[in-house]
Amino acid sequence: MSVYTTLTLKEVQDFTAPYGLKAVDLIPIQGGIQNTNYFIVCENGQQYVLTIFEDMDEQAAGELVPVLEHLGQAGLAVPVPLSHGGKAIHTLKDKPAQVAPRMQGKHPMPASLGQAEAIAVAQAKMHVALQDFPLERAFYRDHAYWRQVSREVKPSLNDADTMLLNNLLGVYDALTAMYPNRPKGFIHSDLFRDNTLFEGEELKGILDFYELNKDELLFDIAITLNDFCTNIFQYDPEKILKHSASEQDSPLSEQEIQEAILARNTARSNKQYALADQIRQKLLKSGILLEDTQTQTIWRLNQ
Repeated sequence: MSVYTTLTLKEVQDFTAPYGLKAVDLIPIQGGIQNTNYFIVCENGQQYVLTIFEDMDEQAAGELVPVLEHLGQAGLAVPVPLSHGGKAIHTLKDKPAQVAPRMQGKHPMPASLGQAEAIAVAQAKMHVALQDFPLERAFYRDHAYWRQVSREVKPSLNDADTMLLNNLLGVYDALTAMYPNRPKGFIHSDLFRDNTLFEGEELKGILDFYELNKDELLFDIAITLNDFCTNIFQYDPEKILKHSASEQDSPLSEQEIQEAILARNTARSNKQYALADQIRQKLLKSGILLEDTQTQTIWRLNQ
């Protein structure tokens, strides 16, 4: 349900007239949870999306308008809001509202290899376009936010989930120590398949920028890759171990050990216990002994 503010066609016609639109039909959009949305059908057959911001003031609602305008100028398929009177956000029923073109196409369910390639290219262009964009948001759901969330939920987790969470955070901290200067910038943060529209393998629209964050670019890539590539590639933890060091009794690097631990814990969380044990044995052959505590997996040299 995402129609919290009911409108009549006459109210919409009055609101959209200054945009130069002649609305003839109004269709409620039932998806979404934050704002009220309607499809507007115009006399010439063109369609638009009317959004009423339920929990934002005019300033907050307009925060992303310059971002969308900038991305549109960079050639990305985003719904750039229409403007009149020098601004895009106006008032409807005492709430901020905007009108944007309706992007055509369908969500890629499942995604093809060509669609995955198209969204990867668009995501890279988006990262580059926003690299030096002058915006500071009032609130970010970045890694600091998620770390705080992990602290809040940890007391409610069972032992297995607590151990998995601690291992993941430990691997993240270890990789951060090894690679402290991973590139950061503005990221979509919510670029799942249901926020994209395609016609065949042509990307026609990127939607829902409300989670725009300043965070690691790799975080953005991981979100999209894991969703788009679910049916294209299957993650195989054992591939992590396919390197020359494991076959030649030469020392493993800290990164290789942590990646192997993550792969093993992923296998265990997926109940692939035989694979998890195989990874442990391969590490042991390389002189690495694993020890599972109540909170995490630690390693030491087997002497």
